[in-house]
Amino acid sequence: MRKLQSQGVHHITLVGADRQTSIDFWEGILGMPFVFEQPNLDRASESHLYFDPGDGRLITVFTDENRKPDPKRTSTDIGCVHHIAFAVSRATFQQAVERLTEREIKHSGVKDRGFMDSIYFEDPLGLLIELASYRFEPPAGHSHAEVLMEAHKIRLARGDYAIAEVHLADAIEALIERSRLTLSADRSPKDPYGSP
Repeated sequence: MRKLQSQGVHHITLVGADRQTSIDFWEGILGMPFVFEQPNLDRASESHLYFDPGDGRLITVFTDENRKPDPKRTSTDIGCVHHIAFAVSRATFQQAVERLTEREIKHSGVKDRGFMDSIYFEDPLGLLIELASYRFEPPAGHSHAEVLMEAHKIRLARGDYAIAEVHLADAIEALIERSRLTLSADRSPKDPYGSP
């Protein structure tokens, strides 16, 4: 069967409470500009707020002034969203603990994920939010996903438990060696899947 090929996330829509709760959180705390608003075209009683998460795509929220925020954790049943992760720069990530603490927002503290660092906290409606910061930049012409796929192959070949920085470094080197020409006649490409 032919695929319906995706080309990225277009938008994510959440069910919100009142309008101001969404604006205060998405723009006021996470710095996502509130770019436009219109009625929910499928339910006239709701408004549809649009926020730019930083890459020109959209986070949207259905709001209703008759709904009040409920901070209890959203469902993590099968088929439900566990959390949404947003990319932040290293500079911003280094400030995350302090800035969340200043606002008295309970958070997880920094979590080491091997290829990135994360911090978790809940929005006013109980949705788990992750701020994630990669520990690497992909080489020119490559994506984070390509580096991670290459690092995954290296990790498996070495029998390692999870991706670590050594796998990232070796993956970046392998991608560059395969994609860039050199005049050096004596360069013999290293096997990125063997021992370093």
